[in-house]
Amino acid sequence: MTQDALVVFTPSGRRGRFPIGTPVLQAARALGVDIDSVCGGRGICGRCQVVLSEGEFAKHGLNSCASNLSERSENEQAWEKTHGAMSPGRRLSCSTTVLGDVVIDVPADSQVHRQIVRKRAEVRDIELDPAVRLYYVEVQQPDMHVPSSDLRRLKEALDFDWRLTNLQADIRVVQELQSALRQGEWKVTVAVVDSERIIAVWPGLREKVYGMAVDVGSTTIAAHLCDLQTGEVVASAGKMNPQIRFGEDLMSRVSYVMMKPGGDGEMTREVRAALNGLASELAAEAGIRVVDILEATFVGNPIMHHLLFGINPIELGGAPFALATDEAVTGLWATEIDLHIHPNARIYALPCIAGHVGADTAGAILSETPYLTDAMTLIVDIGTNAEIVLGNRTRLLAASSPTGPAFEGAQISCGQRAAPGAMERVRIDPVTLEPRFRVIGSELWSDEAGFAAATAATGITGICGSGIVEVIAEMYLAGIIDQDGVIDGSLAQRNPRITPNGRTFAYTLVETDERTLQITQNDVRAIQLAKAALYAGVRLLMDKMGVERVERISLAGAFGSHIDVKYAMILGLIPDCPLDHVAAVGNSAGTGARIALLNRGRREEIETVVRRVDKIETAVEPSFQQYFVDAMAIPHKSDPFLNLRAVVQLPENKVREREGAAGRPRRGRRERTLSEEAGT
Repeated sequence: MTQDALVVFTPSGRRGRFPIGTPVLQAARALGVDIDSVCGGRGICGRCQVVLSEGEFAKHGLNSCASNLSERSENEQAWEKTHGAMSPGRRLSCSTTVLGDVVIDVPADSQVHRQIVRKRAEVRDIELDPAVRLYYVEVQQPDMHVPSSDLRRLKEALDFDWRLTNLQADIRVVQELQSALRQGEWKVTVAVVDSERIIAVWPGLREKVYGMAVDVGSTTIAAHLCDLQTGEVVASAGKMNPQIRFGEDLMSRVSYVMMKPGGDGEMTREVRAALNGLASELAAEAGIRVVDILEATFVGNPIMHHLLFGINPIELGGAPFALATDEAVTGLWATEIDLHIHPNARIYALPCIAGHVGADTAGAILSETPYLTDAMTLIVDIGTNAEIVLGNRTRLLAASSPTGPAFEGAQISCGQRAAPGAMERVRIDPVTLEPRFRVIGSELWSDEAGFAAATAATGITGICGSGIVEVIAEMYLAGIIDQDGVIDGSLAQRNPRITPNGRTFAYTLVETDERTLQITQNDVRAIQLAKAALYAGVRLLMDKMGVERVERISLAGAFGSHIDVKYAMILGLIPDCPLDHVAAVGNSAGTGARIALLNRGRREEIETVVRRVDKIETAVEPSFQQYFVDAMAIPHKSDPFLNLRAVVQLPENKVREREGAAGRPRRGRRERTLSEEAGT
């Protein structure tokens, strides 16, 4: 055992080496990891609970096991005697020491600044035609002279009153039917799905029935509870996907399954438990019981989709990225996926399109309907893995691009996910190079009166995705970085915020007693790599479509909803387009799930549409590599961005010539490494 141990914290991704015997809480504080503790680490408050993630983590190059943490301490045992046993696997980070390499997950309830899951239900007119409908009937009482079962007489009443013929019934309905009929004095309300099958029965008149639409994202899960009679969204809830402790990105989770037998079942249980928690939250917010929810629709990327339905995702981890199914999931009972709503509730999931383009993309297509317009439309859902759709009523192309978690705050030195105290808006004065910013939880800018008081409770904790996009774009507009993304160290003479950082330079946003928040050269590079992967994917689809421009752009997803489209274009995240034709459309995947919940005809529509979507696999396209290299420049090496230049004054490209030791121009390190990063 070495004298130092590698400690990796999830979901933040922060890591560092610490001497054997270091308390986990102390390591977390040294790395700026957000863990709650109000008792000063004395093991009294119990707020600093963490979970050891066990297994082989190839991404981090370590094996995390229970023996690499100290045994349960007296403090932990004393706390449990007073407060009851902690949840399985949990430890008090203040009373647990590091004995070897470990991966430590910080649950949401142990974080001071909990992430804001910003996936609201978008306002949308949806024609109502739900699969589940309620019918009230009065049933003939049994008669000795007319032998007939209670179920037969119920069906006859539904036929007579509602013209519902040839109905089938779940066995669970039959088990409850006689009690409901007699309790309701032969007056009952039944729920029928697809005008074919009775799935629930209640005594008396019942006027409300509910369904939930769920977007199972790799980072967050968002759910909306809808009144199926009116279409109204009566409650919304979201939470971090607990699978994130197995890996920030999708391939890390597939690797976890490959390295640990049974890992897929472990992740399936985690996501289903999270869904049950969300269902309870939704029901509590709406003032109903969870058993009042009779249907649930789902979208998610292929790996999330497979894990939700208990399908091993290993085949999605390598070429040819074969899906287990590309058909819609229909007709499941909620109990078949351990979902604790009404036991007879039906489950529907939109179809996946291809190995890396899933039901979430199908949901976005259903929401944005590019197949109904002549305009060349680009839909970009920006997340850990970006999904891209390009086309119109004539043809649709789709691709995925591995942008990684940088846009969500990971891999950025002062990055974090959206939470109170995180910078979400940044402006830099091009003359003085001084920044001003806004943080989540306050509407005031940092140079406005009252800002310090307004942010006293949260502090300034880091920078989230929308802020990262803006600060890099603003640094470019102010000349702090050039088109190659290199921080200009000579500007240190103008402003001390530009400081040496190893062999490169950094730009200081804010300096507090607790920590200094800087944008380093590595941070800029991480964003360049992410945005270049996305832009290259878009450019590849444009090539395949045979077009040089797009006419309409929809930025989807939680991240896409909160970035300023102008700054996204300045950065080169999206191609040139009139800015008034670029819109943040919110969680379009979740909206697609809601449309499918409220209109069964639209299910058939999207199932038909996705069959004609052509999937482009970026990994095997030779031109993708060159597109990637060109897209590393800000906004781009060769694309002129004429629409953007009409409204924003972009800096002139600086010509920098590097000289070798003998004074001769030499090929820059950046030129040598870009091809390597692009895979050439």
